[in-house]
Amino acid sequence: MDAAPPRPGRGRSPIRNPLDFFGGIALVAIALVAFWAARDLAGSRGISFGPGTAPRLFAGLLAAAGAAVAALGLLAEGGEAGRYPVRGPVLVTAAILAFAATIGPLGLAPATFIAILVAAAASPETRWREAVPFAAALTLFCTLLFRYVVGLAAPVWPWS
Repeated sequence: MDAAPPRPGRGRSPIRNPLDFFGGIALVAIALVAFWAARDLAGSRGISFGPGTAPRLFAGLLAAAGAAVAALGLLAEGGEAGRYPVRGPVLVTAAILAFAATIGPLGLAPATFIAILVAAAASPETRWREAVPFAAALTLFCTLLFRYVVGLAAPVWPWS
């Protein structure tokens, strides 16, 4: 039985499965952010739990799982890492930031409408003739829910 020829681009890299390896590294990075975010919370003392116990416990489990996935990326053959589309994550993040920046000066309704349209632009398959009425309907629903059912104190319009 002949050995399979090496795949192009594999060279001397110890990474045999880039998808798993980089996915595991991303999980470890998220766990490190969680550890950093919980740094000021008191941990457990003896058998009593503090407010930082659960976040640290889950961050530790996530880091261990990420390290295991990354290790499998070094040991087992897998798929090639292709190009990562950045349009979706960038525009969804921009939608969140747009909402945060506009809810104060413009109010809940315009901020929601703008955020939904920016998030809709994240997909190249968006049909704007459908996205605009959907954004209007979802804005109406969110306004009724958060302002009148939940009782959120945020203004609905700039003049209210």
